[in-house]
Amino acid sequence: MMDTFLDWETPPLAIVADKAYGSAKIRQQIADEGALPVISSKSNARMPIPHDKNLYTMRNIVERFFCKMKDMRRLATRFEKKAINFLSMLNFFAIRCWLN
Repeated sequence: MMDTFLDWETPPLAIVADKAYGSAKIRQQIADEGALPVISSKSNARMPIPHDKNLYTMRNIVERFFCKMKDMRRLATRFEKKAINFLSMLNFFAIRCWLN
């Protein structure tokens, strides 16, 4: 799956990921794409790899957004089966979050 994820037209400057994606192979794939891997090392790592702590903590904003999105039952259970309708519901949700 990582190969599909890293298929960018213009590569991002950095990719922030969870500790579960901290393998050397994934880090190397991200670096080969020209992006900076911002992945925290596991607590039991023999040689912890340094990362940008400020950028890594910003990932919390994205996680909170998805947590709020899952609270909206219509999105979590995907009542809208057509892609265009689902995208419209996502837009409504994003606007609602932006206004609050």
